[in-house]
Amino acid sequence: MAEQAELAFVKNFVNALGTQPVVYPNDYQQAPENELKKVPVLPIDVPPPPERQGSVSASTGSISVTFKSTKPVQSYTLSVQPTDTVAQIKAQLAGTPGAPPADAQRLLLKGKALADAKLLQEYAVKDGDTVNLMVKPGFDWDPTKVSAPTLAPEPEPKSETTTLFPSPEPARTRGHGRIPSVVLSPSPSLTPSPGEILVDIPLVLDASVIPASPSSVSDTPFHTTISKPEFWKKLHAFLKVEFPSQSDAATAWENFLLASKGTLSVSEIAKIRDAVGLMGMAGT
Repeated sequence: MAEQAELAFVKNFVNALGTQPVVYPNDYQQAPENELKKVPVLPIDVPPPPERQGSVSASTGSISVTFKSTKPVQSYTLSVQPTDTVAQIKAQLAGTPGAPPADAQRLLLKGKALADAKLLQEYAVKDGDTVNLMVKPGFDWDPTKVSAPTLAPEPEPKSETTTLFPSPEPARTRGHGRIPSVVLSPSPSLTPSPGEILVDIPLVLDASVIPASPSSVSDTPFHTTISKPEFWKKLHAFLKVEFPSQSDAATAWENFLLASKGTLSVSEIAKIRDAVGLMGMAGT
């Protein structure tokens, strides 16, 4: 009985161990005898690849191609490169006397139109082949009429009196045309050193950069309107309705007035501020 109980315990213990997962450490290495054996490779000699039969068809030398037209009957033989594009060949053919221009040409090989962007060797054109030449519909091609190249007209010789740098037109300025001048005299308190002579320096001012005075625009309708104190009263009343804060309304009104000070005189600004009751800094 004891042997049977011990045998049953061993079986249960082995079954319990079999249900536990197997965890391998990170540095685990399998025993060499448990690894799969490599399949032996027989050293078989591989024959070399077969050589290409014949020579390469594409060559860098020029070939002779005949371009033949049936309506009208014309034939042109040109020496072209296989690496030339169809557009280049059309341009070369257009330079032949009596040939149509390049943009009116249509080249066909065995009924297939040649694309301008492709190379001639892509169509397997060989030396001595014939390419059909046609013109686009609507183009009247007459080989007997050879258009002479147009020469650019020669430039007319310039006369000796022509000035290279023409003088600019005088700028229009407001007010009088006299240029004011200023003379800078030395300060009376400046004491010259022995042997030094003090001289006056005359300065000429450019009147073209002097801004126009407000009086020059006093007769415009815009100035007539904004110089009235009633206009600024209405503007202040409108801003007080739009802005809930009285300080914001006064700031907006002040910005409008500052933007218009260039066209208002000092007396007009004083009248406007007295009528509205808003004074700026330092009374301006």
